[in-house]
Amino acid sequence: LFLATLTYDTLRFEYEDFPETKEPVWILGRKYSVFTEKEEILLDVTSRLWFTYRKNFPAIGGTGPTSDTGWGCMLRCGQMIFAQALVCRHLGRDWRWIKGKRQMDNYFNVLNAFIDKKDSYYSIHQIAQMGVGEGKSIGQWYGPNTVAQVLKKLAAFDTWSSLAVHIAMDNTVVMEEIRRLCQSSVPCAGAAACPAPGSDVLHNGCPGDVGRRERLSLWKPLVLLIPLRLGLTEINEAYIETLKHCFMMPQSLGVIGGKPNSAHYFIGYVGEELIYLDPHTTQPAVEPGDGGCLPDESFHCQHPPCRMSIAELDPSIAVGFFCNTEADFNDWCQQIKKLSLVRGALPMFELVERQPSHFSNPDVLNLTPDSSDADRLERFFDSEDEDFEILSL
Repeated sequence: LFLATLTYDTLRFEYEDFPETKEPVWILGRKYSVFTEKEEILLDVTSRLWFTYRKNFPAIGGTGPTSDTGWGCMLRCGQMIFAQALVCRHLGRDWRWIKGKRQMDNYFNVLNAFIDKKDSYYSIHQIAQMGVGEGKSIGQWYGPNTVAQVLKKLAAFDTWSSLAVHIAMDNTVVMEEIRRLCQSSVPCAGAAACPAPGSDVLHNGCPGDVGRRERLSLWKPLVLLIPLRLGLTEINEAYIETLKHCFMMPQSLGVIGGKPNSAHYFIGYVGEELIYLDPHTTQPAVEPGDGGCLPDESFHCQHPPCRMSIAELDPSIAVGFFCNTEADFNDWCQQIKKLSLVRGALPMFELVERQPSHFSNPDVLNLTPDSSDADRLERFFDSEDEDFEILSL
């Protein structure tokens, strides 16, 4: 614990407080005023799960790395955006973490799903090993699209959360596909992995009372991830207004992306600056305590969050949204349609009712870029360029 405190104290001088501005501060769909709600802003930020580099965790794959310093930043950002989805799913957007206050069991169930050990649903171990199937060796950098694809695969095993994860490729969100995915009420194949109802055992962050009712519900909560490329080497200014609007929607899970060579989890904006959580701090791995409770302070960023100019954002990002109910999804669709009417805001993606006939064969979309191209492109996210269609004005 002392080490974690030391980390915060040594970092503190780098972090400026929020600017005194009349501009509203938007954090994941919530609007705040710096003048009257500074405490609320900081409490909201601190309540997000903050995943950073860790050291001295069990070796990945038994013989692999025991730290992700230098290579795991996008994997940690993927964990953060997905943890936000699980918080909304199990605790609600209004839930707050207060230092020293006893938290409910569901909070620890969510946190346990990300702990650095091989059998947590969304651990760095699982993400790194599942990434091998996406052509990434353990210890290799990921881009936003790769981490999204990997998280989608891992979510299939998380029967407690029972999420429908959709990754919209080709800058197109097809409503029909999402409805089909969310309305499939077949129990998950992995359901048997959970303990029998009535037992309090935690298995893999999964409590024993996964009710049949939940598995048979008519709408599975949706995690929608949209990998985008908003320009060639820098973000096209025409998208900035639209990007800001994404943080204003109540369904917002934020954005994963960053600058070349360093990934961040963006949770909001103020004026022309993005507000983000930074994974680039190495903390010791945390051992679970007695009764499934974890010493959890190091998973919450207790200093003012970082900020950067929107213009500095690498154009390769993934935007996330969470729709707990069908009504949430319908509302989100309405907001996206309205957004297309905003002057000076170029749509970042298209929303269509059904799959356009000109779409290529889905198998063709999964082609990995030629490795010689990847060698030629030195920028961090560019190994994934070929997954995206370049949007032009």
